[in-house]
Amino acid sequence: MAAADSRPAGGAAHREPAALGAGVSCWVLTDGKAGDELQCLGVARALGCSVEVRRVHPRPPFAWIMPRGGIDPRDAPDRAGSPIAPPFPDILIASGRRAVAYVRAIKRASRGRTFTVILKDPRTGARAADLLWVPAHDRLRGDNVIVTLTAPHHVSQQRLAEARADPPAALARLPRPRVAVLVGGNSRHHRFTDADVMRFLQQLAALTAEGAVLMATTSRRTPDNLREGLRALVGRTGGFLWDGRSGNAADNPYIALLALADSVVVTADSANMLGEAAATGAPLLVFEPSGGHRKLEALLNGLEKCGIARRLRGRLEGNAYLPLDTTVTVAGEIVRSYHAHRSRLAGPADDRHRTENP
Repeated sequence: MAAADSRPAGGAAHREPAALGAGVSCWVLTDGKAGDELQCLGVARALGCSVEVRRVHPRPPFAWIMPRGGIDPRDAPDRAGSPIAPPFPDILIASGRRAVAYVRAIKRASRGRTFTVILKDPRTGARAADLLWVPAHDRLRGDNVIVTLTAPHHVSQQRLAEARADPPAALARLPRPRVAVLVGGNSRHHRFTDADVMRFLQQLAALTAEGAVLMATTSRRTPDNLREGLRALVGRTGGFLWDGRSGNAADNPYIALLALADSVVVTADSANMLGEAAATGAPLLVFEPSGGHRKLEALLNGLEKCGIARRLRGRLEGNAYLPLDTTVTVAGEIVRSYHAHRSRLAGPADDRHRTENP
């Protein structure tokens, strides 16, 4: 299967795959976790097929032993209100440990007709689905496993182009160079200490001293002192801040921030944000708070080796590159494997006749 994508330019990865068309049905299946669902939706939309979101919420004790074991019995396909009630889709894209048992159940109930895809290591081996994707820093490998440096996401080249063509007025009037600042926050492996917050704000202020204009966005995990420090910095330097508190989700300018950025600053606590930033082709500067994890460090090292990312040092640096769009790579492999799957299902006419009339 596909090897780890280490190309600095992404090669053919930025080209859109051949669309399957709306006649092909696809379910996106997760337990509702936003990061998992957005990854799956990004890939599903790149396929160009008809997409439906399904969410599972298994009860204890069934949830406790997942990804192993069976599904919650109340969710059986023949039960009223089941989240996996038929008709089953042509393609199923799932992510998250609670979804794995449901992938097995759908494969079995559809008698193998549904082509199954799992994003991220299911912890049950490479045969958990027809096709799997994992990042290069994970160990899972197999002839049905796609391996890439960055993760698939919802920041498509089409969405970026649309945002550039019709940007929000508040961003379009900002002078260049514009720097998108994607700020995460405290996580299982990273923590923004007071010293980290001060260091980060000082480095951002140094960028503005070079003439850069900041277009910043925070997350729910962002510490209050960092959020307020950003607000003050942006206010006195004529930038832009979106913190999600002054509008609804539909007003979120995240895609526009990326589309209009001459450089992108990302905090190292989020692999998803790093992958989304790498899809822009803009120089990527990474700020590392306290803590860390070997997988995120491997991702950062890979991006540096490709010439995509550099550690933030209080100055604008780095060169543009062709976008590294993993979503298109994964979607293209799904298209190829799905057609092969359909061909196997059809089979020679005489074999099909023997199967249907034993």
